[in-house]
Amino acid sequence: MNLKKYLVRALHRLQKGPGYTYKELLVWYCDNTNTHGPKRIIKEGPKKKLIWFFLTLLFASLVFWQWGILINTYLSYNVTSSLSIGFKTMKFPAVTVCNANPFKYSEVKHLLKELDRLIEAALERILQPTPGNGSENVSPPLNLELWNQIPLVLIDEHNKDNPIILDIFETSQTAEGNETAASNKTDTGNETFGALCSQCSHQGSDNCTYRNFTSAAQAVTEWYILQSTSILSKVPLHERIRMGYQAEDMILACLYGAEPCNYKNFTQIYHPDHGNCYIFNWGMDEEALNSSNPGAEFGLKLILDISQQDYIPYLSSAAGARLMLHQQKSFPFLKDQGIYAMAGTETSIGVLVDELERMGYPYSDCTMNGSDVPVKNLYSQYNTSYSIQACLRSCFQTHMAEICGCGHYMFPLPEGVNYCNNEDNPGWAYCYSSLRSSIKQRQICIDSCKETCNDTQYKMTISMADWPSEASEDWIFHILSYERDMSTNVTLDRNGIIKLNIYFQEYNYRTISESAATTIVWLLSSLGGQFGFWMGGSVLCLIEFGEIIIDSLWITIINVIGWCKGLKQRRVRARYPDAPPTVSELVEAHTNLGFQHEPGGALPRDEALAPEPGTPPPNYDSLRVQPLASLGPDSDAE
Repeated sequence: MNLKKYLVRALHRLQKGPGYTYKELLVWYCDNTNTHGPKRIIKEGPKKKLIWFFLTLLFASLVFWQWGILINTYLSYNVTSSLSIGFKTMKFPAVTVCNANPFKYSEVKHLLKELDRLIEAALERILQPTPGNGSENVSPPLNLELWNQIPLVLIDEHNKDNPIILDIFETSQTAEGNETAASNKTDTGNETFGALCSQCSHQGSDNCTYRNFTSAAQAVTEWYILQSTSILSKVPLHERIRMGYQAEDMILACLYGAEPCNYKNFTQIYHPDHGNCYIFNWGMDEEALNSSNPGAEFGLKLILDISQQDYIPYLSSAAGARLMLHQQKSFPFLKDQGIYAMAGTETSIGVLVDELERMGYPYSDCTMNGSDVPVKNLYSQYNTSYSIQACLRSCFQTHMAEICGCGHYMFPLPEGVNYCNNEDNPGWAYCYSSLRSSIKQRQICIDSCKETCNDTQYKMTISMADWPSEASEDWIFHILSYERDMSTNVTLDRNGIIKLNIYFQEYNYRTISESAATTIVWLLSSLGGQFGFWMGGSVLCLIEFGEIIIDSLWITIINVIGWCKGLKQRRVRARYPDAPPTVSELVEAHTNLGFQHEPGGALPRDEALAPEPGTPPPNYDSLRVQPLASLGPDSDAE
């Protein structure tokens, strides 16, 4: 019951309101607030009152302007970077080593035979343009099927408006009515080479797309890579692995710190750019190795044989080993982040470690493990961690599979997609070239992929020296040849031997971490500082201001309810213009209708209801009965 009485009183209090008008409430606030300015408005004279009103309004506007700037700064989620230097025992990085040449030429020569004959004949045409000097008359006829799919052409740009396109294997070709023979061209000052990316010989020159090169060396290399990609994409993976360089042949010696190691301590993966690659300390099957001390004596020492004499002559023009330092369980993208080690040298690589720690959403658009990235990671088949390089390549391969109907040989395949080749996908090279040069496609992948929030980067200091020296090369080559081939003959030479030393320069590591430039504490203190400086206020002043806002809303709600009731009564009066009869008027009307009877006598029901003879029937339509609930204070209900 007490709760019910309390609720009833509270309801009555709400219906009554604060008991002030707007003017009274404003005067009360100005007289009682702790904020400077409003008191002077109501207590000063007319002139000072106007001055203080203007100053209060001006400074209040400045406060709100500054608050807007501060809130916008906080919501921009800026970060600050800090650099700290630490000292600890660190994990030795994963080291990936590959041969610059992906396959042994002796193993793939039968697959590239026709391609090699084509490129040799093309080079003869380029280098010996005079008819009769070439060897095409004594060689077996060339199979121009590969050439017609993606031919090499010579572009004569003496006339910039009408360049003349000459196929190297065409005896003559006319352009603008002038007959020009490719074999008669000797001045190459204004000529460029182009590799066609579509079947121009079947479609006509108007539908061709060219990639221009200023040097024949560049054009031949790119054309050969494009054609060999189509051929090797049809070879099963296990065959490609067999045709590459094996670990036992490539890794001649290994030493980590004071512990010996061999090729069995390396994990083999197949890399499309470099064939068989071998990773030391990848951390897939066992714990990563720690480095006990800095310095070359406690690092990794390798001696590699790259067998340069078995290189594919037109596929790889660089000789050496390709290597990369990276984190454990991450895929090595050697084409982007790898370095070369030159044959016949000892290459020393001193390593410094940088650890990057980025803040996540909303401060930056980074990802912890790639689970929130919309691109499917095609490199997950290697059980490697997420990286932005893997995301960008997966995005490109996915788009190529959707647009071109096949995947590029250099990237992993989506499910249900095959690698592109000239037989099954005649226009794949044109589609690939267009997609690779598309700025829109690149921007889509850049917007879809995210950087990792935590990353480790290895900064390398590289130095080289000739190895072995002339005084020691004889006995070193004898020992290494005997250990590899069990032969007393020297089977190695300076052109195929590489020595690597990889070690930590020092145990100091740098951590570059991000922190929020603005926090909620900074925001509140800045807001309070601006409010106190311009208005002399505090949090209690804000509470007072909130109180007057609530009371104003309270008065407004009560006024709105009263206005709605008045509007409803006006509508009722408009519908019934005559005033409703009072109770006394109803009694008088009943008396006039003959409801009187003698005192003490009973009035029969039929007599009371029956009118006197000759009396007209009453008009009941003119009678209105006022509901009891609507009786006003002037009624006679009392």
